[in-house]
Order: sequence, then structure tokens, then C-alpha cells
Amino acid sequence: MTRFRSVTDPDGGRRSVEVPRRVRAWWWTTDTNKLALNIRYGARKLEISKGKSAVEIATAADLVPTLELIKQAVEAGELDVQIEAAALKLREGFVK
Repeated sequence: MTRFRSVTDPDGGRRSVEVPRRVRAWWWTTDTNKLALNIRYGARKLEISKGKSAVEIATAADLVPTLELIKQAVEAGELDVQIEAAALKLREGFVK
């Protein structure tokens, strides 16, 4: 991924250059060499169950089926409570 950024030349002129876009990792490897990922609503992590905001996946091959399962749960409304809580916290930030 790339984006455009304005830079100033040594002679004072401005121009746009294409630079690589930094993509934040939304997954990581655990101490037991398993993958873990957060489910997010915007910048907020969703708490899937009490005190837990990550999903642990045994292998990289299980990533796509796990993401499909999460998508089905969202479409079925199983995460509506968590999404509404995150949306409420987000809205509170704009009210001040």
C-alpha cells in the first residue's frame, strides 16, 4: 500500500511523492507459537468474553476459516452487545 505525501524541495518548491503506507499488525505470535488476533471496532478492541479481547489460532492455515467464523458470528448478531459497547465509548469521546 502507498499514499501521497507533500515534500519541500531544497529550492523551496512543494511536490507530492508516493511513499509506502505503514500497516499496523493486527495479529501476533504467542509464546506457544500460535497466532493471535484482536477483533476491533474502529480503534477499539472488542472484548469477546470477560477480560479477553483476542482469538488464538493454532496455525496460519486456520486463519481464513477463523475469520469466516467471526464474520458469521457478526452477521448473526452474536457480537452486537460488544459492538454497541465500543460504539457507545466512541460516541462519548465526541460529546465533550
